Amino acid sequence: MQLVIGNKNYSSWSLRPWLGMKVAGIKFDEVAHDLYAPNAWAERLQFSPSAKVPVLIDGDIHIWDSLAIAEYLAERYPAAQLWPQDIVTRAYARSVCAEMHAGFSALRSICPMDIRQKHPVVMTPALQADIDRVLAIWHDCRSRFAGYGEFLFGHFSWVDAFFAPVVTRFVTYGIAVPAPLDLYMNAVLALPAMQEWMADACAESSVAV
Repeated sequence: MQLVIGNKNYSSWSLRPWLGMKVAGIKFDEVAHDLYAPNAWAERLQFSPSAKVPVLIDGDIHIWDSLAIAEYLAERYPAAQLWPQDIVTRAYARSVCAEMHAGFSALRSICPMDIRQKHPVVMTPALQADIDRVLAIWHDCRSRFAGYGEFLFGHFSWVDAFFAPVVTRFVTYGIAVPAPLDLYMNAVLALPAMQEWMADACAESSVAV
């Protein structure tokens, strides 16, 4: 399999499947795509009908949405247990992933992912509402499903992969997180795969335009 990803410093959507596959030990070839190259749009159309990344290529199959990639990989590699095994817990996990996938527009626009830098942030009511909702999700998952594990549902799951870009945003923009949710953030940041992604992001030279 191949996973086509955008710039690691900026592409939050690419981080999600990449991190999940790395943590689960699913082998793939990484195909780097510079989102800001002059011919980037035309290049993306060669492997993605939406001209967006990430794209998972598995033989003749092209999957060009991060949530669809997550579902495909969960079905193909059930032993990885990237979704919780209990049907009710799994439904909750899918709900918060879908909410992250489709919402939080203020957080995305005001605090875009930028691992290399630290930025001040001008808080708005919409941004504060998004932050409060993220923290409420994390608290609810941790209190209801985590048990003694470090992650939102105990062991690492797709939910952690989908919220990993938010963890980096909170660091970049100095957004305070109450204890013990800061321990959850530290667990995500300490993942070897996350350390690899961040090191690669810091080594990039492309700048968002």
